[in-house]
Amino acid sequence: MTNIIAIILARGRSKSIPKKNIVDFCGKPLISWTIEQAKNVKMISKVWVSSDDEQILSVAKQSGAQIIKRPKHLSTSRSSSVSGWMHAINEIEKIDKKIDIVIGLQATSPVRESADIVNGIKKFISSNCDSLFSASIIGDFFIWKKQKNRYRSINYNYHKRPRRQEFADQYVENGSFYIFTPELIKKNINQIGGKIEISLMEFWKSFEIDEKSDLEFCEIIMKQYLLNKKNIKQVHKKH
Repeated sequence: MTNIIAIILARGRSKSIPKKNIVDFCGKPLISWTIEQAKNVKMISKVWVSSDDEQILSVAKQSGAQIIKRPKHLSTSRSSSVSGWMHAINEIEKIDKKIDIVIGLQATSPVRESADIVNGIKKFISSNCDSLFSASIIGDFFIWKKQKNRYRSINYNYHKRPRRQEFADQYVENGSFYIFTPELIKKNINQIGGKIEISLMEFWKSFEIDEKSDLEFCEIIMKQYLLNKKNIKQVHKKH
């Protein structure tokens, strides 16, 4: 059987929100939402949390995750996610069976459903790709960039502005999750490479928590679109 694992990276230090990964979010530590979403996916054998922070590791363990203590030098603001994933993979391979597929889940993107992860895994397997990332369609966004104190249009020619129906689909890498093999990330030092696929999510699931203002905004989305939906389903079941 294919051994699919989830790895959640969670640094202890955060400049924008102290202890961001375990801050209260809709009544639970932020990281607990991602752990639970992954644990509800039957195809995932184990959920691992990698952190340099003992408090985060304790919360992760209480939420049902396996834990990995990450060295401080791989947990700075300049440390890449790739270095964290590679360290976690190496540690897991020492104590567990061979890993076939890794799902790298972002703890600061709680506005997702287990079904999104399932869709990603199915797409990864059925397409026989080497890597996959979650994405959303951003529609007819007209993007500009400032260069040398001048603005220029990036994804269209403003002299010939296209109509909405003529605008080709554009996809934003929303960071919610990445799927890859241990072999790919070790070879490329990158979670994306080879044959690349995407797994689509609704655009409103693209928002993540970086600043304090994001907490309130994402809580509104979570309660309105996900938690209320679950409550409505439960009421229907009772009746």
